[in-house]
Amino acid sequence: MDSVLYPGRDTAADTQAVPVSPSLRETVYAQLRSAVLDGAFGPRDRLAELRLAARFGVSRTPVREALARLLSDGLVERGDGGFFVAVPSLAQLGDFYELRNTLELRGIARAVEDPSVRHDPAIVAAELDHWYALRDHPPEPGPHFLGEDERFHTELSRACGNPALTEALATAARRVRQVRRHDFLGPDEVATAVSEHIEILELLRDDRLEEAHRALHAHLGASPSEVREHARRSLTRMALNAGHR
Repeated sequence: MDSVLYPGRDTAADTQAVPVSPSLRETVYAQLRSAVLDGAFGPRDRLAELRLAARFGVSRTPVREALARLLSDGLVERGDGGFFVAVPSLAQLGDFYELRNTLELRGIARAVEDPSVRHDPAIVAAELDHWYALRDHPPEPGPHFLGEDERFHTELSRACGNPALTEALATAARRVRQVRRHDFLGPDEVATAVSEHIEILELLRDDRLEEAHRALHAHLGASPSEVREHARRSLTRMALNAGHR
């Protein structure tokens, strides 16, 4: 139980201005932020200070400060009885999807535009082997498959040789992670993702860059309206599955 992890009762001393080291304050903030972005809490889960303090093995003071910072970041919101994970609006989600897609496509576009730029063949080959294995032994559908999908997009970006693009992509991807966890709930969706990932990687391996760019564009959404529709479906699925965590 959480109470076992909590280092002492919620005493009066804990409610006072107890000094908290900057390193502990940053650690709790970083851990709680990651938990929120990684989908550890559902939109209906109350982020109670006492329970979070037990989770991280700290007093309530750094948790309270972390929640205040996350509120300022727009990642949590106040509701009846406390804090809850903030769910992006359809417009916000669509903007994050568009940003993520732009960053991904740029990774291949820069190679199309500059013949001296080539995707790292070792990364592409290793990723192809990984997805061939998943094609031969399909994983079960579910939220956990998002980790595989994010791996593909991260490695694809890393292979393009621009670390700044990859870092920006990772940040954008994390902002939609809590919603995208519901994108792969059926075997057909998993099979389609595996097949399309392999196609893109094979085109890159064969230096068919313009075809790879078109394939990635189709995979992500070939038009702004498709991107918005994808965002709408993702939000709908998140709402429908909120009670089945």
